[in-house]
Amino acid sequence: MPTVFDPVRLGGLALANRLVMAPMTRSRAQPDGVPGELATTYYAQRASVGLIVSEGVQPSEDGQGYLTTPGIHTEAQLAGWRKICDAVKAKGGHIFLQIMHAGRMSHPDNTSHHRPGVAPSAIAPGEMMFTAKGMQEIPAPRALTTEEVRATVQDFRRAARHAVDAGADGIEIHGANGYLIQQFFAPNANTRADAYGGSLENRTRFALEVAAAVAQEIGAERTAIRLSPGATLGGLAEGDEGPALYRHLVAELDKLGLAYLHIMHWGNEALLAELRQLWRNALILNRPGRPREQIGADVASGLAELEAYGQMVLANPDFVDRLKTNAPMNEAQREGFFGGGAQFYTDYPTLKTGQPE
Repeated sequence: MPTVFDPVRLGGLALANRLVMAPMTRSRAQPDGVPGELATTYYAQRASVGLIVSEGVQPSEDGQGYLTTPGIHTEAQLAGWRKICDAVKAKGGHIFLQIMHAGRMSHPDNTSHHRPGVAPSAIAPGEMMFTAKGMQEIPAPRALTTEEVRATVQDFRRAARHAVDAGADGIEIHGANGYLIQQFFAPNANTRADAYGGSLENRTRFALEVAAAVAQEIGAERTAIRLSPGATLGGLAEGDEGPALYRHLVAELDKLGLAYLHIMHWGNEALLAELRQLWRNALILNRPGRPREQIGADVASGLAELEAYGQMVLANPDFVDRLKTNAPMNEAQREGFFGGGAQFYTDYPTLKTGQPE
């Protein structure tokens, strides 16, 4: 019976353990999208997990949604990520950059170009978003033309190339949590009449084209994708066809031979079991709010090859050591989740020193 402390192969990588740092937006980038000065320390501190998945990184100017999030579409941004990747590897770790296009989950005040977000259709999510002026309603996005959808596929391709050039071991395509790729899945966000709307085959076309383009550019063994079946984040409703859409999508993605599928699980155990049967390569499972006593259960049962954790890794740079020794965990401090400086970012103490390393 495998444990989360056992080594595992992931694509072309040999990982020391089966614990993954889940992607977490921290909103500490510089105004030009270059990772913040403390980001190198932050990621290197957590390099003892088998794999780090970075915070969401926008592939283009239009991909940004939130305030001070990093990009990977300029030379300066690439240079910033190179420092991070080098630091993680110097500690013996591995890192995939998560490429995230926010789509309609964007506010003009949060971007340098101040344009509305872009999305499958010009339908506002009906939600509020934090900006420098406080909470504001998210405006309706501009619908992408068919040509622009295809151009956005190429934005993901270029971002993947930049990430690997910066030293990342691979990239995770963000197809979850209410952002652009999932917006194509949901009938209440996608009312298109072209090849990217209507049938479930059409609504999954963009995701499949992105995955194929990235795999062609950097290799399938360096390409992964995150999905969140049934998630209603960002005002999405996938409808009764949702499970069928994901069965079709995962079966088609499986043909590409990607490094892993990362599922943000929202409770449909029957669907999860079906997707596990359709997916032949490694599965990373992230169950929000999973208690400590259940860590390792999905690896032990064979449901997943790896398990991802967010807040516990955020608050415990030595997460792996604390698990092994059954030591108490630091509590994540919510006031430090987004924005700010070192406090509750790089200053969480370790067992070894009682101080941040």
